[in-house]
Amino acid sequence: MSPGERSLFPLLCSACHTPLPAALCNSGESIHCPHCSIQLQVELFPAILRPLHEGGTVGLQVTEGEASCFYHPDKQAVKICSSCGRFICSLCEIDLAGRCLCPVCLEQGRQNEQLSELVTKRTLHDSIALNTTFLPLLIWPITLITAPIAFYLAITAWRKPSSILPRTRIRLILALLFSALQIIGWLVLGIFLFQKWNS
Repeated sequence: MSPGERSLFPLLCSACHTPLPAALCNSGESIHCPHCSIQLQVELFPAILRPLHEGGTVGLQVTEGEASCFYHPDKQAVKICSSCGRFICSLCEIDLAGRCLCPVCLEQGRQNEQLSELVTKRTLHDSIALNTTFLPLLIWPITLITAPIAFYLAITAWRKPSSILPRTRIRLILALLFSALQIIGWLVLGIFLFQKWNS
């Protein structure tokens, strides 16, 4: 290691505790431990891997009149989170597709699937609603139950995140239309049978 650089390593495998090379970190893909072959994905804050000048510390110490980091009050703020607007230090700043985010906003965005860069898969709610509409037609009497379910799924899926790839709402529209027709058909049949029974 050259002067002025630091290392967090050895970073250990969570299964066999074998040291992992720094090159495996922040690749965005799953890797296999060289020793036990367990599948891992290693993500570290970029600031941890940044080289420091000899004698330096992680992040500048805050001085009088300077803004401090929201999460580290003793560190000088160097960026503003583009999501929440909080002042953050070099330890906390995370660059994501040109945007600067703090750790909290990054985690919230990941959990809520609001950051498409971190989403690797999504449930296709529109396809589920459409399949719930059409597949039961093979045994049509069960549409008495599945039609309202499909209608509900289509409505609730309208505001949920769609596919990672560009995708129209045509499946949801079809699911709403045909499930509504099935519901109306059962209502008409019910009224007809009721009137015939009482005639």
